[in-house]
Amino acid sequence: MQAKHHIQESHAHQAQAARLLLQANLAYGESNSSGLSHIQRLKARQECREYLNEVVALEPGNAVALGLLGRVEMDDGQLEKAHALFNSSLDAQPGQAQQYANLGYWALKTERPALAEQHFLQALDCDRQSAAAFCGVAHAKRLQGQFDVAYLHYRKLLETGAEWDSVYSGMLTCAQHLAVNKADSRLALDTIALLKHEGLPHQEIGRFVGSIIRQQYDLDNPQAEILLDAASADELLILALQKTLMPDPAVEELVVMLRRAILAEVAQTVELRDELQQLALAIAMYADRTGYALAAEDDEDRLVAAVNDSLKAQIVMGESQEALIGSLMISAMYGALFHQDFAVQLGQWNLVDWPLALQPVLAASYYHRAEEEGIKQCFDEKAEELCLDKTDAPQAWPAWSKLVYRAESSLKTLMATELGIATDKLPDTLRIMVCGAQSGQRAMELARYLADVEVIAVDESLANIAKATRMAAETEISNIVFWPWSIAQQFVADGHQVHWVEVGRLPSPAMTELSLAALVNSASGSGAIVHLHTAIAERTAGDVQIRKLITEHSLQPTRSTLRQLRRMVLTNRQDATWQKLANEDDFYSLGGCRDRWFRPQDEAQLKDLMAMVSNEVEWKLVKARDEDGHSLATRPVQTQIQAEALGSEVQSLMGQNLSVYFQRRR
Repeated sequence: MQAKHHIQESHAHQAQAARLLLQANLAYGESNSSGLSHIQRLKARQECREYLNEVVALEPGNAVALGLLGRVEMDDGQLEKAHALFNSSLDAQPGQAQQYANLGYWALKTERPALAEQHFLQALDCDRQSAAAFCGVAHAKRLQGQFDVAYLHYRKLLETGAEWDSVYSGMLTCAQHLAVNKADSRLALDTIALLKHEGLPHQEIGRFVGSIIRQQYDLDNPQAEILLDAASADELLILALQKTLMPDPAVEELVVMLRRAILAEVAQTVELRDELQQLALAIAMYADRTGYALAAEDDEDRLVAAVNDSLKAQIVMGESQEALIGSLMISAMYGALFHQDFAVQLGQWNLVDWPLALQPVLAASYYHRAEEEGIKQCFDEKAEELCLDKTDAPQAWPAWSKLVYRAESSLKTLMATELGIATDKLPDTLRIMVCGAQSGQRAMELARYLADVEVIAVDESLANIAKATRMAAETEISNIVFWPWSIAQQFVADGHQVHWVEVGRLPSPAMTELSLAALVNSASGSGAIVHLHTAIAERTAGDVQIRKLITEHSLQPTRSTLRQLRRMVLTNRQDATWQKLANEDDFYSLGGCRDRWFRPQDEAQLKDLMAMVSNEVEWKLVKARDEDGHSLATRPVQTQIQAEALGSEVQSLMGQNLSVYFQRRR
């Protein structure tokens, strides 16, 4: 009887443990759901932990429970506990694919991708069908710099139906590092899939997409025949024009040629036929993204001026919206509708009053610009733009449309896990200041994905501030503000401090009254983190030459001047002086060119900042990463920084693109 009772009790325990495990798995699924807030996910994780503790109390050797508890610990940043639990689970039940995969993800978290790959391969030895382990191999290969191998792994996962955000995101990251040397239909189909996948930062694969289009249209061959009708039906080309900026002179020439061909046909037939409309709209979107950097011949300018005059007359005569659409498409390919004489009359319609296909172009070319102009009026710096021609007003740069996908976390968790800093005395909400935020992508990612922060993003360009403010409102990110330096300086002068300073693009020499080092010093309290990069971009031989021309000839940053300077570079792009410049992303936007040449980053500001943080009494280097994101030993980096502060050019860090984190000691 006693034996029977023990068996019944054991069965009851097993049944109870099974029920609790089921509930724990459901809770763990919720804790990783992107549809829930960070607080909701933390609550679900805690529920999962409680269920698992009950299971382990009933069955101390339950391998599944130990493994899942390890996942919970890993998500909480307790990496040593997680490692011990995964191994305990394997001790209890050897040969589990899941636990080897867990050990792989643990190794990725601890920046050991080669070890991670070994664990994932062990998992695949146990279960050849494990998509999680196969995906882990892809991540490990990517982090080891084997981008081509990782890319093929991600492709295989998509083919087998594993259409996870992490797969698309990993594939997009790999694509940024791939060279395309011949036309490849598989690559083209992959790229169409990436460009169609919403939520990816498509702006980051412009170079990759441009390389495919260059090969597809044989643009290196002067005899290559390019047909307008074929281009107008090319899904990849249209998606690329809608969503990216391709830093390739041959692709730019292709776009200019297609635009001219559309205009020539319209001039001859007095009609924009339906088959060309999608391409025309895509070119208009692309032209806007470049800040209208695309060169036009005199005859094109005359024809477009005639179209604009006609549009003005049509609107005054009260013609229907439908009658305006073709002309608006042509006009938008060459210039912002907001800058035209008929812009005021366009305001009588709301964006949603227009046909759906036309709305993205009208938003970019007119409605967004009008909104941003309203935002600029709030700042004293707007006075500097009042004397400029409308087309010469600076354009925001960089041009981005989507934030990089990341799981929501907290800054306190990152400080504890990434930097090893105690966070128990920090307040519930931490304040981040992003200096040189440009058009705000990085600042908004911090605000969106860190649940315990408010972000102050500061920039020199009013166009950047206006664009970022509009996009933050559009994406409903409310824990962020965008300010010019003058307001940030006043904010700090009033005694406000921040817990984290992120240094982006440095102020230009035009900011004569600003000391970035002094501002950071005043803004950062005890324990605050300063994150900066040790290299300055935008310093090619071509940039130096152009800045020299600007000084010698007292050139002004007008659209006409910027286009002429670009044309000079493109015409001579095979010369050693200009080659590197013609390969830079921001050379393909007038906003980027304006920043590089008329508002370059001030090296003195970085030197002063580096000298300040080199003081070991006040500051401690807590982390350093190289260009590929690999952690470095801090002591040698600290020694280099101090040597440089003392005037040693031999050990200069200024040319090395390191990412360094300093903590204020007191």
